[in-house]
Amino acid sequence: MIPPSFGYSAPRTLPEALQLMVLHGDEAKIIAGGHSLLPMMKLRFAEPAHLIDINKIPELKGIREENGLIKIGAMTTENELIDSELLQQKVPLLPEVARLIADPQVRNRGTIGGDIAHGDPGNDHPAIAIALDAAFILTGPKGQRSVAAANFFLGTYMTDMQSDEILTSIHVKPFSSKTGSAYCKLKRKTGDFATAGSAVVLEMSGGFVTSARIALTNVAPTALEAKTAAAALVGNILTESTIKAAVDAVTTICDPAEDLRGDIEYKTAMAGEMTKRAIRIAASRCK
Repeated sequence: MIPPSFGYSAPRTLPEALQLMVLHGDEAKIIAGGHSLLPMMKLRFAEPAHLIDINKIPELKGIREENGLIKIGAMTTENELIDSELLQQKVPLLPEVARLIADPQVRNRGTIGGDIAHGDPGNDHPAIAIALDAAFILTGPKGQRSVAAANFFLGTYMTDMQSDEILTSIHVKPFSSKTGSAYCKLKRKTGDFATAGSAVVLEMSGGFVTSARIALTNVAPTALEAKTAAAALVGNILTESTIKAAVDAVTTICDPAEDLRGDIEYKTAMAGEMTKRAIRIAASRCK
């Protein structure tokens, strides 16, 4: 199908982009890499009257460490995440995940902010951001506000971002010593969304888990934080029984939609299996 006609603007500054959003109101949509929005427009699932292309705004790009935080511009591409020496050293989960997203063409254009702001439970970055306890910086005509990743996703394609706001950056804390992380993702083929995925971040000391965060991809209307599963690990040595307790807690909260990737039972079981694998890999990296 061909999308209906629409207006187009390419602002060069953030204030200009915000002015355009106020001018066009709910009829406007932000376009970043375009890999999520354009297919929906072609199918007429989305019919914005005006597109605001934010690719030419330099302040929305880049990765830096500042005031004890890693700050990532929302327009930073997947390939830029992969190539970042800062992330490789301080938050290695992010470049590791970026390598698993789609294919080289998509990674060259697709952005971390677009992946997050779209609110698709099949996208990878929402669960990763939750597992990293990230904060999203939203900028609108009234200023900036920070929203925890765990509170941002409200439903399928629904987020806490208001119609006149732009996701401008993502803030994460550098990993402390003896932190391990992993993302295990089952997919049918290269470039496909996950059938199920699990992100795990662990801190360990003396063989005991001192901190844990677990988040799930594509097994509910939003990315899920598995708090009970993480709590089953904290304060314990990792054994088959503690890992099983975490896996059981994960499968309890899954609410996947049945589709060509599998039925509800299969997807739920795979969420548990991906979690089991991610816990073991993350623990092996706690050095």
